[in-house]
Amino acid sequence: MKTLNQDIKNRTFKPVYLLFGEEAFLVKSYKNRLREAIIGDDTMNLGIFTGKDTDVDQLISLADTLPFFSERRLIIVEDSGLFKRDAGALPDYLSQMPPTTCIIFAESEVDKRSRMYKKVKDLGYPAEFKTQTERELKKWVLQLLSREDIRLTEPVMDYFLSAAGTDMNRIRTELDKLISYLGDRKVLTQEDIDAVCAPQIEGKIFDMTAALAARDRRKAMALYFDLKTLREPPMRILFLISRQYHQLLQARQLSLEGMGREEVSSRLKVPVFAAGRLLSQASRYQENELERAAEACAEADYSVKTGKMSDIMALEMLIVQLQEQ
Repeated sequence: MKTLNQDIKNRTFKPVYLLFGEEAFLVKSYKNRLREAIIGDDTMNLGIFTGKDTDVDQLISLADTLPFFSERRLIIVEDSGLFKRDAGALPDYLSQMPPTTCIIFAESEVDKRSRMYKKVKDLGYPAEFKTQTERELKKWVLQLLSREDIRLTEPVMDYFLSAAGTDMNRIRTELDKLISYLGDRKVLTQEDIDAVCAPQIEGKIFDMTAALAARDRRKAMALYFDLKTLREPPMRILFLISRQYHQLLQARQLSLEGMGREEVSSRLKVPVFAAGRLLSQASRYQENELERAAEACAEADYSVKTGKMSDIMALEMLIVQLQEQ
């Protein structure tokens, strides 16, 4: 991102950029920032190609066209698949493209061994946007809130991220809702988050396993029926429950080895705040209870895939079985 920010600041642009990676929010954000910096609101010198039916010959023809009363022509190519398939004459063409043309590729799938990727790396800049770390997300959230002079404590920050997750699009949406909800108030609280933020499916699964650990059958079933109301597919619920118990088992084992939140976070590849919640919940179980729960999840999945049970029956029987662990 440093290179992109530098180019935007200095207004010295490379002939071709590739924006890709897991974090779609950043791909879209930098695509828009580059567009604004390169041609502003000039639509006459802007060409957009979208989808895997992108015609390479048309793209090259437009790229060869000199800009009309402007310094540059910008072409944006989105989800073309040109970095996963034969791109025809395009890789060779990029080397001889007029200096007045700039191309931005925004792709969801990229093969770094492809000719297109290697050519962009030689001539321009490929920017990969990975899922942001917990530290990066917290810094970003603080920046957004500070613009509104809104403060929050570290525990409230952790609670917000546990509710909003790590997807930056969702985080931004939830923050906008919270800022509107606060009005003139300048301190964000856990109660505000509970009142405004839509619960994630994963969060409900976590609460369900917490209820099961506490032998709170009524709450566990209420959460399950909430998931049914949200029309969440039974097999996805089963997958998430299974993943939760496997993470709890791993967290307990790592805890017994003397590892803390940061080490568990690194081993399980989850944010530190999530590792803390896993460790807290895992401490309520014996190791053999978690092993049995993981086995029960595997058996339920097998019963569905072999046709012994319907997905709904297997899931509901699993929840009853987990209550009796």
